[in-house]
Amino acid sequence: MKRTPSVILGLCSYTHDSSAALLVEGELIGFVEEERLSGQKHTKDYPTRAVEWLLRRAGLTAADVDAVAYNFQPARYLAESPAALRLALSTTTRDRALARARGFAKVAARTQRRTRLIGRQFPTARVAPILHHRAHQLTAFATSGWNEAAVLVVDSLGERQTTTIAHGHDPRRPRTHTLEAINDPASLGYVYGAVTEHLGWRRGDEEGTVMALAALGDPTRFRRLFARAVRTTATGFVIDPAYFPPRALTSGYPRTSLRFGAETCPERDPSEPLTDVHRDLAAALQERTELVMVHLARRARMLTGSRRLCVGGGVATNCVSIGRIIEADIFDEVFVPPAPGDAGTAIGAALAVHADSRGRPLAGVARSCYLGPSYEDQPLDLTPWPGLHQKSLGIETAEFLADQLAHGMIVGLFQGPVEAGPRALGNRSILASPLEPGVVERLNATVKYREPFRPFAPMVLAERASEFFTLGQQAPYMSMASGVTDKAREHVPAIVHTNGTSRLQTVTKAQNPFMHAALTAFAHRTGVPVLINTSLNVKGKPICGTPEMALDCLADSGLDALLLEGRWITR
Repeated sequence: MKRTPSVILGLCSYTHDSSAALLVEGELIGFVEEERLSGQKHTKDYPTRAVEWLLRRAGLTAADVDAVAYNFQPARYLAESPAALRLALSTTTRDRALARARGFAKVAARTQRRTRLIGRQFPTARVAPILHHRAHQLTAFATSGWNEAAVLVVDSLGERQTTTIAHGHDPRRPRTHTLEAINDPASLGYVYGAVTEHLGWRRGDEEGTVMALAALGDPTRFRRLFARAVRTTATGFVIDPAYFPPRALTSGYPRTSLRFGAETCPERDPSEPLTDVHRDLAAALQERTELVMVHLARRARMLTGSRRLCVGGGVATNCVSIGRIIEADIFDEVFVPPAPGDAGTAIGAALAVHADSRGRPLAGVARSCYLGPSYEDQPLDLTPWPGLHQKSLGIETAEFLADQLAHGMIVGLFQGPVEAGPRALGNRSILASPLEPGVVERLNATVKYREPFRPFAPMVLAERASEFFTLGQQAPYMSMASGVTDKAREHVPAIVHTNGTSRLQTVTKAQNPFMHAALTAFAHRTGVPVLINTSLNVKGKPICGTPEMALDCLADSGLDALLLEGRWITR
């Protein structure tokens, strides 16, 4: 009889956003993205530091690992090779057919080699390749804690799938059943990345910048173009290859066509100034993305009959689209996990192996986001940072922080375990008062070093969120854009973007006791239970996962101070 694996390591590696998760007897021991420990944003390297930390935390070695779950299945890529040859039948796609067939075959072989490499790291473990979208589905559903829900996954590419609709059941022994799938080349993530690149930003990194820029543009100029390029159907959507040629999974094949450039604008060099045409192109792309996402959500409702929706995949980080789904009132509640992108599939892959082995009920997965390393008891030596000074604070740390923020300081906060996912949720954050004049301009120019049109997100006491935001549900992971009330416009306009929305985080005492206390203290001083919350990093760097990274951030940016595990550090 085959032994049930009790120690399961989930991996996302060799592609982008490498990460690792560890399940022991059904309990999630931890999860962390390699970039938070290495300092290399979106690293594709094998997550050595993440794996070492997880095994050390569990008191285990590589020899104790029973199964390693990898977030891709090599064989699934191969099925696309013969299908790709059908592109030769059309004059529009003929030049991509052979390259695409070869590209998918090469990626299949490369992925197979990667599973063998992983196997050598864990010679006594079974390596289990997991279907990419299944990993996304399980991450999204199991993290929700709901008994059942519709599950919508939208990304750029998982083997062949780009969009799946599934029905999830039983969060303690989670399982998802895929009801419908859309395969590449119909990919919403591919289109968004292609236009991001066309506009002069890094695909796979700066799509959020394009989403922010969209609020400054007029979508009407290119609305008809995107309606042709990304056409909705009864069961989903299709992409017009005349605008977005099919991907070849090899270099030298642009993602936008000459026709797309001719009908919109030439590719923008990152050094070029932004003009109205760039803003309008971003606006039309974002509008079409929102429309398609709402369309897919309606399809998920119809197929599952569920009143709750979980959304995963890279496109789930498009918070404005998630807000549109909530506004459409298709579901009673919408949930996005803290790590909806590929990094989070390390959790989902481990969950898949656990589910297939019919092991113990899960623990530590539902509504968990503070899953990485903590440095609470680590001594701090400031010798490498001679310009910095520290003092220890007493028990009223939250009160002290609120007072400094109320007096206009911009403060980095480093406390407790590292957050999962792309958003800082109060453990690796930069905090500021939204009441301070010019705070957005100062944050963008001297702290984050990023584009002046980029907005900043608010965090708010959950029990008072309805005074300022119209979302109508909790938003614990800063994954949803909400409309704002007149009170927000009057008292905290700094957190309202040009399109009249805010990407909020609601904070409960149970979720983050320290931040709840700090927000409460700030409200006592100012009457406003809202703070600006952005990630503890500067542009181009990952969120600071270690004290050393946080100290570098303080030393190299316009931060006024850093609160690091009860120590107040200033220049």
